[in-house]
Amino acid sequence: MISKDLKVALVPFTIEWENKESNLQALEMLMASIHPMTDLVILPETFSTGFPIGKEKDEVRGWAERNTGDTIDRLKILSNKYKMAICGSFIADTGGSLYNRLFFIEPSGDETFSDKRHLFTMAGEDKVFSHGHERMKVRYRGWNIAMIACYDIRFPIWCRNKGNEYDLLIAVANWPKVRVGAWNALLKARAIENEAYVCGVNCKGIDSHGYEYDGASDAIDFKGKSVAVALEGSDILYATLSRDRLDSFREKFPAWRDADDFRIYGI
Repeated sequence: MISKDLKVALVPFTIEWENKESNLQALEMLMASIHPMTDLVILPETFSTGFPIGKEKDEVRGWAERNTGDTIDRLKILSNKYKMAICGSFIADTGGSLYNRLFFIEPSGDETFSDKRHLFTMAGEDKVFSHGHERMKVRYRGWNIAMIACYDIRFPIWCRNKGNEYDLLIAVANWPKVRVGAWNALLKARAIENEAYVCGVNCKGIDSHGYEYDGASDAIDFKGKSVAVALEGSDILYATLSRDRLDSFREKFPAWRDADDFRIYGI
């Protein structure tokens, strides 16, 4: 069994809506304060712009970038400088279509992208973005990692851990405070049913429609227990994910072996 733990920093980033440069500068300052032994920094969904509630597609297009744009370039510099992977999501433009795009940037410069599958129709996200077709899969420092965005976490089939294909599920979000109870419950449910760690990172701030985001974030183990800790005077949460504990639990309580087989159609 792989014995190396994974040390993660969960960053409930305070977003200044529609101000990309301000958010990127704030991240550059914040990275210097993260514990140097951290392996992985997790940012919220659309950390650089905020979630575009009720916006027209042409307006959102002005926020979008390609994978080779300024946002990803600056994330690569930060990842390499601090020797930490960085993940989250940003608004991407590919071939004229817009996506809520997840990214996972490694210190080596390796990059992995995937697009949000379930678009939040109640806020008109489906009128702006095209939906994704593949859930993110990353192999990083001996850990198999999957990643989803916000509304995706309400759909357990999309999150299902078939054959222990992932050890950690990352969920990044702009989840309003008014519904945060559901977010907290779903993080625990996904961890328990999938026998995996789940790290959920939400943002802070107030969006252009006046909705408040309280930064509710947590690292949950395979039994549904929080393993995140906060250092005094900091909003950042830290968690050490134990590979030995995870493997031992899966061996002693192998519910994953009895899971139903299935295929997802229409993607």
